[in-house]
Amino acid sequence: IVQYVIRTRNSIILDDASSEDQFSFDQYVLRHRSRSILCLPLIKQGKLIGVLYLENNLSPRVFTPSRVAILELLASQAAISLENMQLYVEIEEREAKIRRLVDANIVGIFIWNSEGRIIEANEAFLQMVGYRKADLRPDGLSWADLTLREWHEHDERAAEALRTTGIVHAYEREFRTNNGSRVPVLIGEAAFGGQRDEGVAFVVDLTERKRAEAEARESERRRREAQYELEHANRVAAIGQLSASIAHEVNQPVAASITNAETALRWLGAENPNLQKAREALGRIADDGRRAADVIGRIRALIKKEPPSMVGVEINETIREVIVLTQGEMTKNGVTLLTRLADGLPLVQGDKVQLQQVILNLIINAAEAMASSDEEPRELHIATNSTDSQSVLVLVADTGPGLASTNYERLFDAFYTTKPTGLGMGLPICRTIIEAHGGQLWASANLPRGAVFQFTVPLLPAE
Repeated sequence: IVQYVIRTRNSIILDDASSEDQFSFDQYVLRHRSRSILCLPLIKQGKLIGVLYLENNLSPRVFTPSRVAILELLASQAAISLENMQLYVEIEEREAKIRRLVDANIVGIFIWNSEGRIIEANEAFLQMVGYRKADLRPDGLSWADLTLREWHEHDERAAEALRTTGIVHAYEREFRTNNGSRVPVLIGEAAFGGQRDEGVAFVVDLTERKRAEAEARESERRRREAQYELEHANRVAAIGQLSASIAHEVNQPVAASITNAETALRWLGAENPNLQKAREALGRIADDGRRAADVIGRIRALIKKEPPSMVGVEINETIREVIVLTQGEMTKNGVTLLTRLADGLPLVQGDKVQLQQVILNLIINAAEAMASSDEEPRELHIATNSTDSQSVLVLVADTGPGLASTNYERLFDAFYTTKPTGLGMGLPICRTIIEAHGGQLWASANLPRGAVFQFTVPLLPAE
């Protein structure tokens, strides 16, 4: 009977359930020998709230029309009361959940009013800003107490957003604590109800995250410093290897200057001074001086200690400047230089000194590899080419003894070296530099003998 009323939402009134009808064989009716039965649905605004079931096991026809009318009135009131009770229960459950959230102190939570007062807050928030529950008296803690001067303009915009939309999405800011220090937080706000004169804020303390970020930045700064120092040491070591050849490159224009100076003195000291010849000799002295200064300038540029500066670099000119410094070393080792530098290459994006360091290392390694071999000819090939619309390729190939094919990738492992006195850091540093530029550096065999080193450098982006 109850299930029928729930399903159909129709009332059932049985004058005598023992008489034969559709419910006569209901197990409950047979077991309890029910006589008069009334079952009414409790409905409010079309929603079934419950069911009112009454029975009398002694007399039939107990539920007369007048009694049914009264019961139906009571049933409608009962439906309202039951719905209100359910609403109260739901509200209490919701409040209990909110209270558990507040008391759990997982995040800071506080409630504010339109006057800017903080009228309630949990321990997580109070500990965050260094206050106590006693500070939440009516004339106590306010939003202004927590606000730093640089946040006033932002707070005005946030207040306007609360008035218009009732919500301020989560954002990062700083609060002033009770002792005057600052605490970084992530905060989101929402107003209560239509009047929006009270609201809640959820606050997450970002102190640990900011500390971790600062430590990560400091660690990265130290790593970069160490990388700069290592690269600088590598450049100085490379220049040291070339010291004899560089001295020869500087001595040549110096010796020529002395010869030209003596010649000029003779022309000027003659009985009939030849000013034209003296002027030509002095011009040659100036040219020789500039040549020596150019070599020294390139050395100073390579060994200076400065952070990388990513600018537009003309790769062919960069290679030619390194060749000037290494020409003496190649001549000493009987190496013939063959260049094939493509014309009209666009600028690459990079640090010129670092790119010269890579080229210098590759040239020195190639020259030393060929010097250790009796094979002829000793040829060093340097070439450039535009691989695609995004990068330039630089190739350095030698005709030295080469390596087993399985060892080429190991060349870029730190401390791996094929030289008796090598540290195994030059090529790993070179790869680090090229990868930091957004390029790649790799090695392969140069058949029938020798090795090929190639690297790419991205082009300077168009403005």
